[in-house]
Amino acid sequence: MTGQRADARRNYSRILAVAEAEVARHGSAASLEQVARTAGVGSATVRRHFPTRQALLEAVFQERIQALCRRAAELHRTEGSRAALLEWLHDLVAYAVSARGLADALTYEPPTDRPADVAPDSCGAQLADAAAPLLARALDDGAVRPGTTFHDLLTLAVGIALATEHHAEPSVQADRLFTLAVEGLSPSPSPSP
Repeated sequence: MTGQRADARRNYSRILAVAEAEVARHGSAASLEQVARTAGVGSATVRRHFPTRQALLEAVFQERIQALCRRAAELHRTEGSRAALLEWLHDLVAYAVSARGLADALTYEPPTDRPADVAPDSCGAQLADAAAPLLARALDDGAVRPGTTFHDLLTLAVGIALATEHHAEPSVQADRLFTLAVEGLSPSPSPSP
């Protein structure tokens, strides 16, 4: 925002505040035209600041994404690579469930780990960079299945969030599905006598 006129900075801040409220109510289907009307600006002003719906969603969720990135850095310094990775992944699922539209925003990421056409500051790219050390350590320790990619983890988290968003208690159902995915379908073997 540096180098912009004061009125442009105010418009950006007002549009973003309105967009956050609209996305909280309507998820990723929030109307850009409604955002413009409520913010008291024209549609062209909204599009000048946020040329695509994805750009608007990225801005709305930036604070949450930064918190997840900080959390990954904290967990990387802890013992137990599998536990650290799973705790971060659980946090990602919880954020995606609690923030309407975040899972949809993350589905815009292409199905590769770091393609050249993805903006380095996109939500998915930031999360990939933050989670890479956690995943690499877990892979090195043999704590996760070989060949597991960040995109696999992102797809799992987004899938759980999208599958549970219309449940009466989405966070409870998301926790249940996350546990099922992590532990697998088979019951634990009974201890031998």
